[in-house]
Amino acid sequence: MGEPATRHRLLICLIMVAVLALSGRLVWVQGLDASARAQEAIEQRTVTRTIPALRGDILDRDGTTLASSVERYDLWVNQLQVDEYLENSTTAEVTGIEAAAKELAPVLGWSESETRDALTGDAGFSYLLKNVEPEVRDAVIALKIPGIGADRVAERIYPAGSVGGNILGFVGSDGAALAGTELSFDEELRGTDGETSYERGAGGQIIPTGSQETTPAVDGSDVLLTIDRDLQWKAQQIVAGAVEQVGGTGGSAVVYNSRTGEVLALAEYPTYDPNDPGAAEEEDLGNRSISNVFEPGSTGKLFTIAAALEEGTVTPETEYEIPYERYFEGHRIKDSHVHPDQQLTTAGVLKNSSNVGTVQISETLTPQIRHDYLTAFGLGQPTGVELPGESAGIVHPAEDWTGRTRYTTSFGQGYSVNALQMVSAVGTFANDGVRVEPSLIAGTRADDGTVTPLGEPESTRVVSSDTAATMQELMDNNVDEETSVAAVEGYATAGKSGTAQVGETGYTASFIGFAPADDPEIVVGVFVFGLDTFISGSKAAAPAFSELTTFTLQNQGIAPTGVPGRELENEW
Repeated sequence: MGEPATRHRLLICLIMVAVLALSGRLVWVQGLDASARAQEAIEQRTVTRTIPALRGDILDRDGTTLASSVERYDLWVNQLQVDEYLENSTTAEVTGIEAAAKELAPVLGWSESETRDALTGDAGFSYLLKNVEPEVRDAVIALKIPGIGADRVAERIYPAGSVGGNILGFVGSDGAALAGTELSFDEELRGTDGETSYERGAGGQIIPTGSQETTPAVDGSDVLLTIDRDLQWKAQQIVAGAVEQVGGTGGSAVVYNSRTGEVLALAEYPTYDPNDPGAAEEEDLGNRSISNVFEPGSTGKLFTIAAALEEGTVTPETEYEIPYERYFEGHRIKDSHVHPDQQLTTAGVLKNSSNVGTVQISETLTPQIRHDYLTAFGLGQPTGVELPGESAGIVHPAEDWTGRTRYTTSFGQGYSVNALQMVSAVGTFANDGVRVEPSLIAGTRADDGTVTPLGEPESTRVVSSDTAATMQELMDNNVDEETSVAAVEGYATAGKSGTAQVGETGYTASFIGFAPADDPEIVVGVFVFGLDTFISGSKAAAPAFSELTTFTLQNQGIAPTGVPGRELENEW
């Protein structure tokens, strides 16, 4: 008789335990753990969306916009909500998706059937139309169709097209920086994205009384270039003409302020339009001015003569016997054209661009001294210009200047440079013997208009003021104002041409110089690459130098000094 009672009591105990456990859990969930559960529910209902920052502009030295981000919008739809459109209207003949399609179609430029298809379905989120202008977005939002919204995005545009394209670079379809200033100053340009979060109901609709938080985007800073848009355009036209005239494969033109280090133009041909970089050849998407390396040829003679003048081993009047060819320790060195024996001064050696004479000058110095001057002029090392893809070129150690190289390095062979390096190096003579590191960036400008300069460029004294002044005279003497195609009308002009072989069959021709020769500031270099036959820099590049220098002087408001060109004693 006791067993049923025992079982009954045990069952009651088990029930009580279960009730107490359930009650405790209920108290925990509804009381002690209610906030955690509520927070979990909110998190499940909360949607976070990114608010993209607008990329900063890239401007020329005068504030002209060269790259800009324009505001655009991506339209989206929650198809589960559209059927609510006009559902409470007492006058609407049609409601829901049918009515929404009728109103929305002309705004989007679609047919009603296309619009109806896009609005119909069970997708909580899908894009309707991307990259629309603000006016289209405003018109769509004004219709107040449930479930339709817009996210701000940006489209990168380049108003000047291909002008400065090689400097500006470009961004990908996702806004990622891929080349040029866009890439090297991406951190400053891109800004900081914001975000917005909100609670949404089961149908995807925003809950008006729910939690909503927005962190606004911080747009990127503007980047101010040193280049002048008009001068850049002209430089591109001129270098294109020079390349096409002589049948080269490409070319570069550099306009550089030797006093400030500012690069006023850095032109390439062929180049590309950053609005459509995919239309260009891959090899044209960079900057030959800093990535192409080549032997400078006869422009390198300037550095040999400057070193000898600085070391006091020669003067402009030092006399030399110059045969067409001469053997130095068994190595045959010859001039570019056959000529009878000449009696030339140092000035005449440069004017006649004599390889034999330049080697004689170089032999007054040790290879190490000449090597040290080349590196002091900035050769064999990056210029520091703010663009990706620069090649430092190659200047081998002096101990490696063995055999013929000992002599060829004196006249611009046996080492390699890029175009900007050469213009900067020659700019040393135009700036009292001080080489100033070239720069393409003037500074950045924040959203509030505050401009932060990039800072003073690094300067290096390479030769004395006296040597620089003598080099100006020698380079002026090198250009006959009345007969040379490099001459600039109304200005005393200084410069030097160069041609160097590349590989077995190719040649690079160049001309670098400045005007006014007696008070220089702007240095111009024109380079033509990929010539399949020997054409001197005087023919291939000097006419373009003259045209570009003439335009630059006018563009920069530099008047003639009235001082005539100098003529030195070239023979004895």
